[in-house]
Amino acid sequence: MDTCSSAIDPPFVIETFDHFIFPEIPMRFLAAASLMFLAACGAPDAGDTDAPKVAPVLTSDDARDDQTFAQPELARVTHIDLDLDLDFDKQMVSGSAMLDILADKGVDTVILDDDGLTIDTVTDADGKPLEYEVGAVVEGKGAPLTITMGDAREITINYSASDAAALQWLSPAQTAGGEHPYLLSQGQATLNRTWIPTQDSPGIRQTWSARITAPEDLTVVMSGLAADEPEAVEPKEGEKPRRAFTFEMDKPVAPYLIAIAAGDIVFKELGPRSGVWSEPSMIEAAAAELSDTEAMIDAAEKLYGEYRWGRYDMIVLPPAFPYGGMENPVMTFLTPTFIAGDRSLTGLVAHELAHSWSGNLVTNANWTDSWLNEGVTSYFENRIVEEIYGKERADQEAALSFASIEETLAEVGPDAAGTALHQPVNTDPVGSAIVYDKGAFFLRTVESIVGRERFDAWLQQWFDNHAFQPATSAMILADMEKNLVADEAEAEKLKLREWIYEPGLPDNVARPDPAAFAEVDSAAEAFSAERDLDVDAWGEWTSAERQRFLAKIPRELNEADLAALDDALSLTASTNNEELFLWLELAMQNRYEAAVPATETFLANVGRRKFVAPLFEALMEQGAWGQAIAKRTYAKTRPSYHSVTQGTVDGLVLS
Repeated sequence: MDTCSSAIDPPFVIETFDHFIFPEIPMRFLAAASLMFLAACGAPDAGDTDAPKVAPVLTSDDARDDQTFAQPELARVTHIDLDLDLDFDKQMVSGSAMLDILADKGVDTVILDDDGLTIDTVTDADGKPLEYEVGAVVEGKGAPLTITMGDAREITINYSASDAAALQWLSPAQTAGGEHPYLLSQGQATLNRTWIPTQDSPGIRQTWSARITAPEDLTVVMSGLAADEPEAVEPKEGEKPRRAFTFEMDKPVAPYLIAIAAGDIVFKELGPRSGVWSEPSMIEAAAAELSDTEAMIDAAEKLYGEYRWGRYDMIVLPPAFPYGGMENPVMTFLTPTFIAGDRSLTGLVAHELAHSWSGNLVTNANWTDSWLNEGVTSYFENRIVEEIYGKERADQEAALSFASIEETLAEVGPDAAGTALHQPVNTDPVGSAIVYDKGAFFLRTVESIVGRERFDAWLQQWFDNHAFQPATSAMILADMEKNLVADEAEAEKLKLREWIYEPGLPDNVARPDPAAFAEVDSAAEAFSAERDLDVDAWGEWTSAERQRFLAKIPRELNEADLAALDDALSLTASTNNEELFLWLELAMQNRYEAAVPATETFLANVGRRKFVAPLFEALMEQGAWGQAIAKRTYAKTRPSYHSVTQGTVDGLVLS
């Protein structure tokens, strides 16, 4: 196990529960032993709950990151201080970034990641200009920003960023209130380099602070704790009054976790350390849906130890947000599509909260090991759901996840390289069912073999002993072999290496209880055979059961069947977006004209990629009929989507 050094590996493209990960390109790293030693000195002792001022970086081959131009073994960013102004008219951020650099003696350059930034000047702590060069652009990666810093270890970059892929600027018409503009960011996996000049790699953890100025009628939040009350800023001539907001993250985090949102938003407290932000018209519904949050935090701590980030606040964003949620520290970003009115989709919140341990506290050193973030979190999420909502709901949600694994393996083949948890470089992606669901079932299987008590003790020590550090598959495997496996016989039963490095699903997988959906599967069979519908049963089912039913009924249905389904179950009128999406996808796959208006409305009001992309794909697969609907709808809706969603749907509709 490599406990001190620096680097990382590559991302791949996957559709996920809440994120999107992008392709990568290799790069060269150099070594500097003294810098690795300094980084190691900042690592916390086992079980230490305090964050190190300088987090370690990893230099093992499996930890190297081909997505960054940085050479952190020579010179690395340890802290970034932003002083930025938000210009909604120009859709631009501008100001400065002051970076603290840790470098080996004699190293006189530092390399940052830059994707479209406009650099004005670079200076040292005394204001002396420093030479810099922006290198050749590499598609999907940006360009290296090489700064000749000499002996300087504090540098300031004055810059601006417009057309930043991480930032989405919404017009007033695109918000619920309709009166004020809105800004939101999405940095994972490598988009933050489009608005922040830093070393944009998950293994190069950094503390940060920020001062953000915005029009006085807007409120700014970030993924750090507010350091002070907002203060009035003297406006320039002809400028409207503005306010400055300050934030601090004193724990080293992966740079993709620096996030910002600004708009006409208000706050409602949920508990002593949790609350929610949203536009005023949504705040009551959001707070009601999130009323279990404080109990979830307590449950998570009971399972795997102290919550180390201070507060757990959330912001419910406008529908343009491309994911279900993003686990930005102290400020989880959430889609409004999880609001169903009955807390049936709050597994999303449990997932993002669990990331406070797996992902934010212990982070994959590179994106080939993203299962360390998402698979571990998905397991943890299900345990929180079990604590709060009971074993039946947890088992049903796990069964849905397992069905996703089976569907993916049936589609791509059980031996496809992309079905291993550790994703080798240049592996074709196969979807979130592997990174999320196979990862979760790996841990469920281990738990079933060693017992929950032993497993929970092991997982808590993993979080404690690797807190605020990057990790790799090799590291968690070594940790399991050292701290969990009892003997050689148990090691053979666990098949740890096969789970992590081999494709497919090992034969020791702890399959979900087949009784979890026995009633629902029987109802789906009755509908398939006789078109028999038990409306009363549907009314009593959980959302997981309804989703299972919609997934199990035949994929080919005629107009009369679809009309009967909708009439009996009121599918088009559903307020549960997971269920509504499954219905609309089924309807479009069968060219059901009566559901076209609802589909167009859904696509106009929802920007979540998980829903938007499959609906457009379903339409495009229906020949001239569906393609006409898709093209006219996308012409209207594309400007309202985040660049992440646009990038996917462009390939479906415009190519």
